[in-house]
Amino acid sequence: MTEEQPFDFTLLDRVGAPYRHFEAGEKIFLEEDAGNAMYMVRSGRVDVITYGIVLENVRAGGIFGEMALIDDGPRSAAAMAAEPTEVVAIDKPTFLAVIRDDPQFALKVMGLLATRLRRTNKQI
Repeated sequence: MTEEQPFDFTLLDRVGAPYRHFEAGEKIFLEEDAGNAMYMVRSGRVDVITYGIVLENVRAGGIFGEMALIDDGPRSAAAMAAEPTEVVAIDKPTFLAVIRDDPQFALKVMGLLATRLRRTNKQI
């Protein structure tokens, strides 16, 4: 999930995680939606948006939607394909299976959350 160590999508293939395609401008989810999956970008780019502000551009190998999956809360932002995009949907059973096979995946997700929190703290 980082530039140094790209994520190996074969792990997601082995656990049967489904791929989904979105056209540019197509919504993936809206703020306040139930968060039953997180997503990893296979190709393309996703904008994570709240109150009309793009919070982040997620590119190949990046993840989004993980907060709602982890805490079972509603989505805190919307996600929209910024260009033709392919993502892998990771529901909670798949997330747990991936962590069993690759415990480092959990650390990568936590590292991403920490990075986003630090960035937000600097903006306050």
